[in-house]
Amino acid sequence: MTQLPVTRESEQKLFFHNYARLPIAVTHGEGVWLVGDSGTRYLDMISGIGVNALGYGDPRLLKAITDQAAKLIHASNLFMMQPQFELAAKLLELSGLSKVFFANSGTEAIEAAIKMARKWAAQSGNTEKKEVLSLSNCFHGRTYGAMSLTAKAKYSDGFEPLLPETGMIAFNDIADLEAKVSGKTAAVFIEAVQGEGGIHQVSQQFIDRLKELRLKHNFLIVADEIQAGCGRTGKFFSYEHLQADPDLVCLAKPLGGGLPLSAVIGSEKVADVLSYGNHGTTFGGNPVACAAGLAMIEAIHEDQLMHNAKTVGDYIRKELEKMAVKHSQILDIRQYGLMIGVTVQREAKYYVEKALERHVLVNATSVNVIRLLPPLTITREEAQQCLDTLDEIFTKE
Repeated sequence: MTQLPVTRESEQKLFFHNYARLPIAVTHGEGVWLVGDSGTRYLDMISGIGVNALGYGDPRLLKAITDQAAKLIHASNLFMMQPQFELAAKLLELSGLSKVFFANSGTEAIEAAIKMARKWAAQSGNTEKKEVLSLSNCFHGRTYGAMSLTAKAKYSDGFEPLLPETGMIAFNDIADLEAKVSGKTAAVFIEAVQGEGGIHQVSQQFIDRLKELRLKHNFLIVADEIQAGCGRTGKFFSYEHLQADPDLVCLAKPLGGGLPLSAVIGSEKVADVLSYGNHGTTFGGNPVACAAGLAMIEAIHEDQLMHNAKTVGDYIRKELEKMAVKHSQILDIRQYGLMIGVTVQREAKYYVEKALERHVLVNATSVNVIRLLPPLTITREEAQQCLDTLDEIFTKE
């Protein structure tokens, strides 16, 4: 059989045009490196948009996947399966919460959380308690409920009408928070660190007031940990830095070790909100993905990768701060573990292209922010190669 060429031309013929793919056909990965079909090695400072926490080729992850695949790839949630039970127990241990629901992706976890919030609110007896709020500049996904919470024109134009009874609170604006939440509020969704929004952390003062208002108005706090969770910020959940005390937590991206897997974790407050048939999924909690997820979490702890995220992340920030002294193009640097944003004067996609020419993969977000989301396994020496590349680009600009 003739192998189909993996080219721009083939892509245009085969797919809907919804991805701005990089001009690289990758064949495999090694550690923190991706290898193209020409044999060129690329330092991956994106890690599958925050998915590949262990980098590429971790033997423990590969063993967990192959061992489980040899036993059972799929049976559906009509049955009880050991990998699901073990991963659910681990997530409850790490979070201190009460119940788990598994799905396949971050946006599915958000959709499930929206449904749980509204079902919980309906059970309160207040028929007006339907409003679901999020923070400005957030990103929660592209399905209808998640897109309604995101509500940026670039994602929602042409797809209206959006989900009713949704709205936005200005990011870190306590006065707007106080004006927006009420007895009609069912839930407020937060990202402790906004990823697509440019790597910005919610303030402790905002979180403290949010918790006070939760007591007053009786709504749920939902923590979107899809990008910032699973150890990336130096703690397993990024909301732990702020003592946010959420009622629901959404996890995805690295959770399945590269396989499709997400989770919604709920407190005792919502433990009984769902009954048979209220919500479900055919593939969510796939046993192979759950086995991979358990191996990924065990590796994070075994290799002290949360500590590595903090120490290497701190090193990158300090080196970037030195770089900013000599390069006026750098306007601001924000770093939470290995979740790093560098605001620059021009569109960040320029630096993505220049870094790609030098075989380093970085990402652009929020128009003028260079985003770094390397594997949690990255060493200081590997990080320095990225820093040297950025320094060279700023110098020659």
